[in-house]
Parts: sequence; C-alpha cells; structure tokens
Amino acid sequence: MNMKYDLVVIGTGTAAMVCAMRVVKAGWKVAVVDEKPFGGTCALRGCDPKKMLVAGAEAIDAKQRMTGHGIEGGLHIDWPDLIRFKRRFTDPVPEKHERRYEEADIVTLHGTAKFRGPDRLAVGDQEIGYRKILIASGARPIPLAIPGEEHLIDNEGFLELPSLPKRIVMVGGGYIAAEFSHIAARAGVEVTILQRGPRMLTQFEPELVSWLMDAINRIGVRVITDTTVDAIRERDGEYAVHASGKEGPIEVAADLVVHAAGRAPAIERLDLEKGGVAVENGKLKLNEFLQSVSNPAVYAAGDAASNGPPLTPVSSHDAKVVAANLVEGNHREPDYRGVPSVAFILPPIARVGLTEAEANEAGLKFRTKCERTSQWFTARRVAEPVYGYKTLIDEETGKILGAHLVGPGADQTINIFGLAIRHGLTADDLKTTMFAYPTGASDIGCMV
Repeated sequence: MNMKYDLVVIGTGTAAMVCAMRVVKAGWKVAVVDEKPFGGTCALRGCDPKKMLVAGAEAIDAKQRMTGHGIEGGLHIDWPDLIRFKRRFTDPVPEKHERRYEEADIVTLHGTAKFRGPDRLAVGDQEIGYRKILIASGARPIPLAIPGEEHLIDNEGFLELPSLPKRIVMVGGGYIAAEFSHIAARAGVEVTILQRGPRMLTQFEPELVSWLMDAINRIGVRVITDTTVDAIRERDGEYAVHASGKEGPIEVAADLVVHAAGRAPAIERLDLEKGGVAVENGKLKLNEFLQSVSNPAVYAAGDAASNGPPLTPVSSHDAKVVAANLVEGNHREPDYRGVPSVAFILPPIARVGLTEAEANEAGLKFRTKCERTSQWFTARRVAEPVYGYKTLIDEETGKILGAHLVGPGADQTINIFGLAIRHGLTADDLKTTMFAYPTGASDIGCMV
C-alpha cells in the first residue's frame, strides 16, 4: 500500500469539489480520483455545455417568433462554430479544477478506482488506503439490453458532435430528448422522439406538457409515444430503429441515434462488493446521513447517491452534508425541500415541490390554480403562445406546496417558488411582494 488518506473522493464533479475543499480545511489529508477529465458531468458533459448550445437555439427561436413583428432577415446555426463556442468554456475546465485541488494541497489521481477491501482502493496499479471515502462518481446511461445498443451515443457524444446529421432519433422522452431535440431541430435536423410512455417529460404536470407539445410540434419534432425500441440496426451507412407501438411495428431511419432513456448511478465498475458496500436495485444502500449502511467508512453524494433529485444544486447540498458529518460526526441529514427542476427547452418548463398526484397521495388538503395564460403580457411581449402555470396551496396554512410553470422565463421565476417552499412562505406573502414590473416574477401574484 503506497499511501493512506483521511478521505478519498471518487469523482471530480460538483459534489467532489465541495466536499474535498471543506474537509481539507479541517486538516484532513485528501485525495480525489477520476478516470475522466476533471470537472464532472455538469461542467463538462451536461448542464453548462448544454446551456451554451441552447443559447444558439434561443437566437433562432427568437427570430422565428418575432418574424412579422418587426424582425426580418435570415439566421441559421453554424454548428461547428457553436461547438467551438462551447469548447471555449469546457476545454479549460479540467486544468482549472486540477490547479484548484493542487493549490488546496489535495492530491489528484487519474485512473479507474476499484475497491480492494473495506479500507483499500486501487487506482490503476496503485493501491491506497483510506479512513473515509466519498463516492461522487455521477451517473451513466441505463443499459437498454437491446440488439444494436452499441450504435447509440449518449449526452456526452452529442455535445461533442463536430457536425450534425440530417436525421436524429432520440430513444426516450425525458430531459435529454426534449432539450437536445430543441437544439438539433433549430439547426435544421429532422428529429424523431420514441417514448415508451403515453407522454413526454413525465416528471412534469400533464397539463403543462400538453401545452408544451404545441411548441414541440411547431419546430417539426416528431414524437411517437407508447413505443418500445426493440433494436437498432446499421444498414448502408445509416441506422434503422425498430420499435413496437400500439398499432404494430415501427421502423424509423436515422443517421444518428441518441440514448435519452434515463440514467443511473455510475457505480457498477467500483467493485463495491470487495469494499463491503451494499447495493440494492442498482443504488447504494445509505442511511439518513448519506453513509453506507454496510461500511461506515463510505459516504455518497449527488447522482451516485441518488438520494435526492439528480440536479447540480443537490450534489452541492449533499456534499456539504457529508463534509459536516465527516468532520463533526453524523448529525446532518439532507433537506431537499424546494429544489427547482427545469427542462431547458424553448420555452422552458419548470417545477418545484409536489405534483397534484403526489399531494393527493399524501392526503393533503389543498387548492389548485391551473391556467394557460397565452394572453398575458409576459407571453405576448415575445410572441410566445405557450405560457401557463399550475400551483398547489395548502388550505390550512396557505403555504406553497408545489408550483409548475411553462413559458418565457419559467426557468427564472420558478426560483421564487422554490424560495417560498423552502422557507415556508405563504400565498399571501407572495401576493403582497412587490416584484419589478413587467417581469415574469410580477405574474406570481396572479398564479397563487
């Protein structure tokens, strides 16, 4: 055994950085290890680069909506140039992250981490010991177990495409499919989404998704629901995606097929059994302190923990909880109240708190307001017909139980509702707040 650390962190994303930096300040000897470039999913392969590509799609979307309303002229996406724009952000990230670790006296290790015992870890040919370990290895696409699965590319592959093909099929109808299809379609790609369930974006309220479908149809994205992909076959330089639908077999031709059917904790390569780390249904078995129930030296955070919503703010929150428990002993539990979630499509759709179904299942007494508000100034100002909301208010306390938005600025306005839920604000609190006008936030008083 070459070296022993107080804490070894597997992964170098948001959770890893936050926890490592806090623990090293307590005088611990810390190392981080990653088999990929340092920086994690959000900075390199997810949120940030995706949002940079969305910026290009937003320009096209604005032009299309405002044509005939004072804006004329041609506009198109130069994909290679847009990718270069994205890389100006992502390319420096790994070096910056490594430098931050080194400046904090955190040891950086490159390679695949595998458990060799309850207190030992192998990184390549090197074996190291640890007193505590944090698994912050992120998530990976779930296996589909279908013939031709090797032909799929994932979110990482899409974000690195040097050019776009003419036809793309998205397997799955969640966040990735919705977001990438809006980017690709506005770059002139023919996009087809094959969704297993009866509708897309099942994490969001059905009324809002139904309104959003108007925007999806407007840009020519073809959505086929109630469809199971059975196989992907290569044929003469293109792909045939075979699926089963309600009316029988379906075959869709594509030049590129994207895995958009969900993600799971990236823990399968860690040899967890050798570390005495229990797993159940593909997830780490953790207690309320984000600690392994079978090996008390092991903690987890973010997507690897899969304890809260798979969002970057949750990774940061988990990391702070774990850091406090490591340094001070187990006493903090994660609190996921009021965490907003957004699908960055055009227009965006957002949610925070409970859905109506969840509130009913919990036996809560609440009132609901739900309205499509295309006539409101926020929508008319930018010629966007898709705008609406659904809110759930507790009947006894007046507190916000859930808020669901779609339309211009929904990705920003939802944060006000998140603040309200996390800090117990009431509908009256929001109604009596004076927001800047005219802004999306100034609509909140009418939504509650």
